[in-house]
Amino acid sequence: MLPKVYPLLYISDLIPLIGDRIYRHGDAPEGVQTPYVTWFVVSGVPENALDDLPLVDSYTVQVDVWSDDDAEVEQVAKAVRDAIEPFHVMTGMTGNSQDDTTMRYRISMTFGFWTDRE
Repeated sequence: MLPKVYPLLYISDLIPLIGDRIYRHGDAPEGVQTPYVTWFVVSGVPENALDDLPLVDSYTVQVDVWSDDDAEVEQVAKAVRDAIEPFHVMTGMTGNSQDDTTMRYRISMTFGFWTDRE
């Protein structure tokens, strides 16, 4: 039902950079080591048909890269983009900021996923 984000990130050049620190729902555990990636579904829409059930769902997924190091957050964000773009469309870079509480750097990107229904 959800877009297949994990498989794209786990089979990429991203793993040497972040290990298995990829978290759904846009939230990571407290005290997690950086860098890491969080993701969540911003919206989802079925591709309805007049004469049958939808065969495909369209999702907008936000992926956030977090790091204590400004150069590292860019390196990991590039690896995320390179892992997803061969299969889905990057629709925007929606954030480049530093969190006021943790002082971690963050780069946010959105991707359009077309997911076949199983």
